[in-house]
Amino acid sequence: MRFRGVLMLLVSLALAGAAAVWANRWMADQLAAAADDAELSRVVAAAAQIPFGTKIDATHLKMIELPPESVPEGAFTDVNETLGLIAVQPIYQGEILIAGRVVETLGGSALAAVVEPGMRAITVRVDDVVGVAGFLLPGNRVDVIATRRGRASESSEAKTLIENLRVLAVDQSTATDKETPVVVRAVTLEATPHQAEEIVQWTQEGKVQLVLRNPLEGADQVAVADLGNEGADTDPAATAMLATVPRTLTVDLIRGTDLSSLTFDKAQ
Repeated sequence: MRFRGVLMLLVSLALAGAAAVWANRWMADQLAAAADDAELSRVVAAAAQIPFGTKIDATHLKMIELPPESVPEGAFTDVNETLGLIAVQPIYQGEILIAGRVVETLGGSALAAVVEPGMRAITVRVDDVVGVAGFLLPGNRVDVIATRRGRASESSEAKTLIENLRVLAVDQSTATDKETPVVVRAVTLEATPHQAEEIVQWTQEGKVQLVLRNPLEGADQVAVADLGNEGADTDPAATAMLATVPRTLTVDLIRGTDLSSLTFDKAQ
């Protein structure tokens, strides 16, 4: 009797194990079939990094499949739709191409395609010794400082001419994947028509230099003196104190391993 009971127990365990294995395989087959039956959307993605200003060709692209709810708005579903477009921002490997990050050349150059509507591209010659041109990359933000030598009895004049301009190209390159400083002779900036006129004027009358901005820094901050006083009580003593505060700009200059600071009066 004891032997028969043990035998029945072993048979029951074997049958239970076989049933578990069969159920597991059946569930796996059902899930695989459901995945095959699911409708996936094919979208265009970057097969490799596409630098800013690059004209896109087939080697930059690949197709990937995503659930329809994961497809971002403006995504391309056909590689042919993106061939010849220009990247207006760096596009990283595996990133889905969307309409807002590429533009048509419309028969012009790649640089012309990345200039924002209403803006102009202007090239500024730079001094590779005293400037920061070797450290600039397309997409950086810079301030333009203008200097003009005065008469024999006057000192040189320097002021911040324009702030927060976008760098479009360094020499003739729009690539953003450089990791080491390079010697350059010209930097192309994006500016309004009026700003472009100012740069040209000061280039003829004096000299312009570029100052690299922190990418996390926004536009010029608004001082208290720039705000209107409508509807507010004004303390004459406080107003006099504010009027005596100089509007200056401190610039750090890097020459090799030496760091120095210069202070300029800001343009009014």
